[in-house]
Amino acid sequence: MTLDFYFARRFTASFLLIGGVFLTLIMLIDLIEQLRRFKGVDISFAQLFGLTLLNAPEAISEILPLLMILATIVLFVGLARSSEMVVTRATGRSGIRALAAPLAVAALVGGLAVSTLNPIVAATSNRYQQLSDTYRTGGAAALSLSGEGLWLRQGSPDGQSVIHATGYSAEPLILYGVTILSYAPDGGPTRRIVSRNARLVGGHWLLGNAKVWPLESGVNPETNAQDHKILRLATTLTQERIRESLGSPSGISIYDLPATIRDLAQAGFSTKRHEVWLQVELARPLFLMAMVLVGAAFTMRHTRFGGTGVSVLAAVLLGFSMYFIRNFAQILGENGQISVVLAAWAPPVATILLTWGLLLHSEDG
Repeated sequence: MTLDFYFARRFTASFLLIGGVFLTLIMLIDLIEQLRRFKGVDISFAQLFGLTLLNAPEAISEILPLLMILATIVLFVGLARSSEMVVTRATGRSGIRALAAPLAVAALVGGLAVSTLNPIVAATSNRYQQLSDTYRTGGAAALSLSGEGLWLRQGSPDGQSVIHATGYSAEPLILYGVTILSYAPDGGPTRRIVSRNARLVGGHWLLGNAKVWPLESGVNPETNAQDHKILRLATTLTQERIRESLGSPSGISIYDLPATIRDLAQAGFSTKRHEVWLQVELARPLFLMAMVLVGAAFTMRHTRFGGTGVSVLAAVLLGFSMYFIRNFAQILGENGQISVVLAAWAPPVATILLTWGLLLHSEDG
C-alpha cells in the first residue's frame, strides 16, 4: 500500500506539473488570439485576459488525454532511470501491479472531469460567448433549445430582440413559426413581429409573410399593424454561430443533458448529437485510464535496453491515434452511422484491450 501511495504521488505530481506548463502555454497563445480577434474594438487588457481565463477550463478539458499520456511517460521513464521499477519487480510485484495507482488517479481525475469540470466548462463557455458578443456589438446574443422550440436573443446598441421559432432546418438555415419581440435600450417593448419563416442572409433576417404590431405607449397595436411580404431585420448573429450553438451540447452541463435531450425529443428536434456527447462524457474516466495504459505500454522497460526516445514517440503517436479514432467514432455516432453506445464506449474499450495485450506480452513474453 505504501508503494502504491508513492506511485500515485509521483504520478499526480507529474500530471500537475505538465498540466501547469501546458495551461500557461495555452493561455499565452489564447491571449494573443484574443488580441487579434478584438483588434479595433474598444476593450481593455483586463477584459481580454478575463476572456482568456474563461477559455482555460475548456482547454484543460480538451488536453486531459494528452496530459495523462505525458504524465505516465514521465513517471515510468523516471522510475526506469532510477532503477525503482527493477527494485519493485525484485520484491515480487509485477510491473502490471504497479499500474494500479496511476490507473486509480486517472479514474479519479476522469470522475472529477465529468462531475465538476464539465459544468464549469459549460458555464465558462456560455459566459465567454456572452461577453464576446457584448464587447463586439454592445449586446449579448444567446440561443437555447427547449420543448417549446428554439429561442434566440440578439443584442445591439438599439436594444434587444427575443426570437422564438417552433422549428428550424439546418441546411439551409431557416426558422419556422417565428415570433420576434423587440425591446428598447431602457427595456420597454417596441414591437412584435410574427412571420411564417425567417432566413438569415448577409447580416439580416429575411422574414416571409410578416406582420408587425407597434407596442409603443399610446399606440393601438392592431390598428397600426402592418403586413409585409418580405421584411428585412438587421442582426448580429451569423449562420456559423447559430449552427454551432444548435448542434453543440458542450455548453450544457452534464447534469442538465438528460432533461435537455428529453425536451428536444418532445419538441421534435434531433437529439443524436446530445446523446453521443452524454455517453462520451460518461466514458471519459475509462478513456483517461486507457491513455495511462498507452503511455505505460511503451515505457515500462529498463533504460539499458535503449530506444527510450522511440518508445516515447510511439506512445504519443498511439495516443493521438486513439484520440483521433474516438473523435471519428463520435462523428459517426452523431451522423447515425453507428449506435450511440458503440461510438462512445468502443474506442476506450478497444484501447484498453490493445494496450493490455502489449503489457502482458512485455511482462510475460
